[in-house]
Amino acid sequence: MAYKKVEHYDEKVTSGLTGNYKDALKLLGEDPDREGLLKTPERVAKAMQFLTQGYDMDARAILDSAKFHEDVSEMILVKDIEIYSLCEHHMLPFMGRIHVAYIPNGKVIGLSKIPRIVEMFARRLQVQERLTVQIADFIDAALEPRGVAVVAEGVHMCSVMRGVKKANAKMITSAMRGAFRSDPRTRAEFMGHVDHE
Repeated sequence: MAYKKVEHYDEKVTSGLTGNYKDALKLLGEDPDREGLLKTPERVAKAMQFLTQGYDMDARAILDSAKFHEDVSEMILVKDIEIYSLCEHHMLPFMGRIHVAYIPNGKVIGLSKIPRIVEMFARRLQVQERLTVQIADFIDAALEPRGVAVVAEGVHMCSVMRGVKKANAKMITSAMRGAFRSDPRTRAEFMGHVDHE
């Protein structure tokens, strides 16, 4: 029995991108008709659709599918959420982890929803600064908590593989809303949890 991989991609987008990547290979001095590259343009076209699938996701639907009323007023933290995104400046990957906390104000969300929201915003052409703010602003608007905090740590291939070529340089960005911004003790508690391995 032959192996058959089931994938779902927009045929029009796949076709257009495939032609573009075939042209790109020619412009780079390659032969897109040689054996090793025959299927590369189509593979890249599908990979790019997968890596940018966040454009087709609805953050509100993700969150609303598991939102509950709870009389909880203590910090909820989900840390070490892995992220893989594409820098919009060079379309090279950046990867790392994101930590998200919120202080409920009568509503909580299911544990898996925060990583899903992070994933949705990461699966777009991004800059880490905007990614961090988008996550914080969305959770703040959708849940109306007493506070939201997001810290992102990323390694960017645009500065590792090209440019300054510094493999150990890590970018850290943060966005604080509500109590995390106004109360130094709340912010310090969050940062203590994030810094604790």
